[in-house]
Amino acid sequence: MSFVGAIVIGFFAGIAAKLLMPGRDPGGFIVTILLGMGGAVLATWIGHTLGFYQADQSAGLVGAIVGAVVILLIYRLAWGRRRA
Repeated sequence: MSFVGAIVIGFFAGIAAKLLMPGRDPGGFIVTILLGMGGAVLATWIGHTLGFYQADQSAGLVGAIVGAVVILLIYRLAWGRRRA
């Protein structure tokens, strides 16, 4: 259940990441939301691995936003290198 919660929180984290990192994204708004969901799942996994969260907990909104921003930044850097 924790990863389902991470996906729901990730939806909002993706929206927040888009607002924090304005500009043209290679995939648009939907891809940004999907990257936010991936960031939340990543933050949840890292939190479980490091012992920050229990088995039934998911990453909080702040952790999910940080994960989403990091994944969005990596995505933009990788996409920029392909276009060059």
